[in-house]
Amino acid sequence: MPSQKEICKKFDAIPLLSQAGEKLGIAIETIGMLPVNGLRLDPENGTCGWYIWCGEEMSQDADFFKPLHVSHISEYLPEVEPYLSLPPGYRFLVAGEYEDVWHDSQLTSM
Repeated sequence: MPSQKEICKKFDAIPLLSQAGEKLGIAIETIGMLPVNGLRLDPENGTCGWYIWCGEEMSQDADFFKPLHVSHISEYLPEVEPYLSLPPGYRFLVAGEYEDVWHDSQLTSM
């Protein structure tokens, strides 16, 4: 598995580490579906900005995402760890060997 630094270099992104004590949003109920998706908003109030879900659709339900400390993501979705240093505004979609990473300027205030 590539490192966070290697992923940022591959996609020409300036790394912004997600700290172990920060929280991300994860859709626990979707784990096991493909693809695995992530998007990063600006960090705030102890969150790193990442929202991660599995499957084709992201629900708009208020309780879709549950808080999880970054340090625990490896217990649920270890395959997303390499992407967690991508800065705010980035998205990823992975399914097995398939990988897509892109910048979405609508995700950040900058």
